[in-house]
Formats: sequence, structure tokens, C-alpha cells
Amino acid sequence: MQFTGYHFPSDIILQAIRYYIAYKLSFRDIEEIFAERGIQVDHATINRWVIRFAPLIEQNARARKHQVSSSWRMDEAYIKIKGKWWYYYRAVDKYGDIVDFYLSQTRDEKSAQAFLRKAIRTNGLPDSCY
Repeated sequence: MQFTGYHFPSDIILQAIRYYIAYKLSFRDIEEIFAERGIQVDHATINRWVIRFAPLIEQNARARKHQVSSSWRMDEAYIKIKGKWWYYYRAVDKYGDIVDFYLSQTRDEKSAQAFLRKAIRTNGLPDSCY
């Protein structure tokens, strides 16, 4: 990831993105946290950083992810994200490590198949699924 041309150092940008992703803080909350530490950054700037760098961070993390076991357990849940209800499909291996996840607004065969295709594409075909 290249951070050249940005007004703030890379560690500030990455910390703002981490606050947003890991702790589900709003952009204005992050702006306030940074202001308390003497860093003046606008919430719209943080939004642009998240849009620009979050997909790259996910891509990088997936590339570094260790191999999962060949036995998976599947699960789904109905969760609320920012006021909207979503179906959260998740697969974990026999050691409890997350294989993959998928969010969908519908609970149907098409969504389940999309989730399985995504999990198999990134981790290979499991020996067994429960």
C-alpha cells in the first residue's frame, strides 16, 4: 500500500481505519478521538481513507491468512447492521478459526451457494461440512 501524497502519516491513516472497522465507531467519533490527541482530521477525510484503503487491507489480510483445516462447520444468523437486517453466513474450521463469511439481505439458496462458492474459491474444497 502506498501512502505517498497524503497529508497524514501512514500510521495515523491505518489507526483511523482500524478504529472504524474494529470498534464500529462513527467517522465523527474517530475525528473526536484524534482531536483529543492533538490530531486535526475531518470526518470526511477518514471516510475517504476507509473507502480507499479498507479493501486493500482486506486483500492483504486474506493473502496472509493461514491455511484452515479441511473440516468446516457452517452457521447463519440474522443480524442488524446500521439499522438494516442482514443474514450473516459463516464457516469455521474444526479448530474454531473463521474460514469465511458472507452478508446477504436474503436467506435463500442463491445466497447460500454464493457463500459456499466464495469460501471454496478462497480456501479450497473441504473434506467434510457440517
